[in-house]
Amino acid sequence: MLAATSPSPTAPPSPASATHHVRAFARWAADPTAAVVPLIRSRVRAVLGGWPIAAEIADVLLLAVSELTGNVVLHAAATRRMRVGVTLRAGWLHLEVTDGAPVRPRPPLPRTEADPDAETGRGLLIIQLMAAEVGGELTFAAGEFGHRVKVRVPARTPAA
Repeated sequence: MLAATSPSPTAPPSPASATHHVRAFARWAADPTAAVVPLIRSRVRAVLGGWPIAAEIADVLLLAVSELTGNVVLHAAATRRMRVGVTLRAGWLHLEVTDGAPVRPRPPLPRTEADPDAETGRGLLIIQLMAAEVGGELTFAAGEFGHRVKVRVPARTPAA
């Protein structure tokens, strides 16, 4: 089951009228099952499509939401708790995935080469690298509902 909270009453601004005071959000709670991963990704895509953000930034968040919700399904499904939120605030996009696991995930370790036969273990590293490439970050924290993984990226592509 996927439950959604209502988006904030602040309507997403047009690109011409975007200010640093705009705040918009959407949140979902779901049982961590494989079937819910593409559903949450689709909902996040729909929300991002209504906000004034660069397409490449949306791509980073969509990859992150797929990977992070997939990780909850693989590693914390027994907690039967997953929350996903996306927020546009002050020119930044925030993606937060929370589960009920008592142990928070470890940040990815820098590697000089990846094991070509490994089937897992690279997702957080890829998210971390992609977020950093656009001027963002990946962070981990313990929270009221378990542990949280957050991705923070600028809403627009930084000027080159």
